Amino acid sequence: MANPVVYIAITNHGFGHATRAASIAATLQALAPEVNLILATQAPQWLLQEYLPGKFEYRSVAYDLGVIQPDSLTIDRSTTLTQLRQIQASQVERVEVEAAFLKERGVSLVLGDIPPLATAIAHGAGVPCWMVGNFGWDFIYRAMGEEFGPLADWVANCFKDCDRLFRLPFHEPMSAFPVVTETGLTGGTPRYEPQWLRDRWGLSIPPEQTVLLDRKSTR
Repeated sequence: MANPVVYIAITNHGFGHATRAASIAATLQALAPEVNLILATQAPQWLLQEYLPGKFEYRSVAYDLGVIQPDSLTIDRSTTLTQLRQIQASQVERVEVEAAFLKERGVSLVLGDIPPLATAIAHGAGVPCWMVGNFGWDFIYRAMGEEFGPLADWVANCFKDCDRLFRLPFHEPMSAFPVVTETGLTGGTPRYEPQWLRDRWGLSIPPEQTVLLDRKSTR
């Protein structure tokens, strides 16, 4: 019997979703090393490898957007709206291509964090779709203006087909999801010892007076 295959679909917005999903993947790998993992995202492969020490298949694919940001505080609403409409218009083609890939690889489960089309892709391949998160993109888009309303509805309809949501703390209602399991915060295992980091960056002030600022990429 072939080993089970889990396909982890990661939203393409910054690094936060990618690092969280990679931490979950690393825990799964530790608990069930016989499971083969496919991480589907356009987050950098090197970033995933920092969190996931074991082997995995990296699939560079984008079928969601998040929001377009020229910097950490600004949202490009016009470009976001245009690209979201393009994704919606090409939904059938995107789903067919990726569902065929899942069938070819013998995927047993899709875990999404939290691209809306993951549900259609999973069900197109005849496998369940679980998701994890504390907000849905419908919640984000609905607050971005009246013109985003139809797209928020489209995203919510995708989420309604999710087989199970693992809802993290500090969440919005996420009412589109029909089956919800409450869970705690996720977290990764630190890869580097504090002293190594202090030596690497020449830090001499006490740790209690040290703040790490993470400059993440934006799309």
